[in-house]
Amino acid sequence: MIHPTAIIESGAKLGNNVSVGPYSYIGNDVVIGDNCIIESHVVVKGPSTIGSGNHIFQFASVGEACQDKKYNNEPTTLIIGDNNVIRECATIHRGTIQDQGVTKIGSNNLFMAYTHVAHDAVIGDNVIFANNASVAGHVHIGDWVILAGNSGIHQFCKVGAHAFVGMYSGVNKDVPPFVTTIGTPAGPVAINTEGMKRRGFESDEVMATRRAYKTLYRKSLGVEEALAALADDAAKYPAVQLMVDFVKNSERGIIR
Repeated sequence: MIHPTAIIESGAKLGNNVSVGPYSYIGNDVVIGDNCIIESHVVVKGPSTIGSGNHIFQFASVGEACQDKKYNNEPTTLIIGDNNVIRECATIHRGTIQDQGVTKIGSNNLFMAYTHVAHDAVIGDNVIFANNASVAGHVHIGDWVILAGNSGIHQFCKVGAHAFVGMYSGVNKDVPPFVTTIGTPAGPVAINTEGMKRRGFESDEVMATRRAYKTLYRKSLGVEEALAALADDAAKYPAVQLMVDFVKNSERGIIR
């Protein structure tokens, strides 16, 4: 399962049934879980911990030192969950001591070709990065988010669960859960109703999020007024409560 041209440093720890292709490099302080496939010409550096069932395609760079000029070779880390697909030429960097020192990626995510996850980013579960989508340092991406091709997220921004970031979008504020956004700078256009239906949300909860969207973005209310107007629906529908909590806790402010 390990090709004779692959280089596995002595400090690396590989689980059961791990495949490493030709000319790949696995560095010290790398832990790779069971049933992972590392294709040819992949570079994995550490300290990095990679869960089970991940598939990393050729020319990807995983766990490399970040591109932050403040980084001075501190022993920061990368943690990746299970069953992720990391496609050709994707780059995922370790954290910095200016944050928690760790870049964290959940499970069941798809990172298409040429995508980039910068230092200290936190990526949830079931996320899709389409080709060339990139997130800057300290970005948080919620569960089930889709970043369309060539989209980019500014450092320190947060994208809430089930949001959809459209193609070529440049996001410089927080994107609330369930919101579809497009443009540069990105602005809200609708609720991601199709995504909600695919994930099993009931029709009344979908309608409640659409009402919440209109309250936030179509009624010319201030943020505090809008949140107050959403109190009743938030008490009935967890999806609306998720939106309310996200907006309340936003540090950069939400897209407008």
